[in-house]
Amino acid sequence: MTSRSRLVALIVVLALALAGCVRVNVHGDPSTPDAPMPETAPLRVATYNVSLYDEDTGGLIRRLELGNAQARRIAAVLQTLRPDIVLLNEFDYDEAGRAADLFQQRYLEQPQAGGGEPLRYPYRYLAPVNTGVPSGLDLDDSGSVGGDGRERGNDAWGYGLHPGQYGMLLLSKHPIDAARARTFRLLKWSAMPGARRPVDPATGAPFHRDEVWRQLRLSSKSHWDVPVDTPLGVLHVLASHPTPPTFDGPENRNGLRNHDEIRLWREYISPDAKPWLCDDAGTCGGLPGDARFVILGDLNNDPTDGAGEHEAIVELLEHPRVLRHATPRSEGAVLAAAADGGENGAHRGAHAHDTGRFGPRVGNLRLDYVLPSTGFTVADSGVFWPRPGDPAAELAAASDHHLVWIDLQR
Repeated sequence: MTSRSRLVALIVVLALALAGCVRVNVHGDPSTPDAPMPETAPLRVATYNVSLYDEDTGGLIRRLELGNAQARRIAAVLQTLRPDIVLLNEFDYDEAGRAADLFQQRYLEQPQAGGGEPLRYPYRYLAPVNTGVPSGLDLDDSGSVGGDGRERGNDAWGYGLHPGQYGMLLLSKHPIDAARARTFRLLKWSAMPGARRPVDPATGAPFHRDEVWRQLRLSSKSHWDVPVDTPLGVLHVLASHPTPPTFDGPENRNGLRNHDEIRLWREYISPDAKPWLCDDAGTCGGLPGDARFVILGDLNNDPTDGAGEHEAIVELLEHPRVLRHATPRSEGAVLAAAADGGENGAHRGAHAHDTGRFGPRVGNLRLDYVLPSTGFTVADSGVFWPRPGDPAAELAAASDHHLVWIDLQR
């Protein structure tokens, strides 16, 4: 081989090696990602309802631009726990991703008091949600469409005062395959076989008129299937934030919607054909049987306590494809319940499993979930709910929910 041939061959080898290292950012930063995680290291996956929302369009962006104490504490919690993948619920969506960029660059990547080292997520996924989007229909049966304040929110596809309020943001240290992501924001509630259609108990008639029911969307925000390329293989992040099963009337329309929003994931991971389960791009069917997944989000349903149709979350927890594992727990939740007087003995579940504190009337509940599929093992897990008096307790008080995390291994 001539020296010129050897030079050409060397260039080709180097080009191929570099090509194998190229990563594409999804709504992320163009800078080089951190070093890849060793395959033997656990993968930390988390969910966190951060309550970073505003009642005005663009309000969260303005707060983050000015410097926001709540966002700094949320960032400090994430810097402390350092999940590899985390879903943030109640993070207002904007089409340009400006709020997500600000939170990453000015909060996560800056040292925060009480937090750990700066934290960078090269990959971020965000997409439109139903909250605050006007439906043009009388969804709450008030006799009028739209209006001001809560009346306007009640007639949005999902309750909200402006489009994007209470949105979702997925952060990842590993590449996100946005081209294969599926969203179910537009799926009609009536498309689900056996949908729990609300009924007026006084008359026995359906609460929503037929022309409204046929158009009503199931997801109050959205349901996402986002594939992430991790050292443990492709992980399908199944993200959602069902409506709270409250703020309605005797027809229980929010409780029934919460039930069916949770049921959507049970249907999605079940093996039989689902010709009705069509995503926003028109592709129908559920998740392949050999796919590994993790269900993330504030599902607004406790297995035993609070409002809601509890069988919805129990049936998801007991699904054959969902891994049986020790429930994430914290000592802080137990001590918080004791400080509240144990909620007068009305709480039936283990306080150690609670993920949020919702005042004396509601009490503490388990609403936030990280549910991996079979095929993984859980190396560790927890709820970030520090003991009273712990310096980190002030950080955790930035939201009424607490971060839930699980360390996964093969």
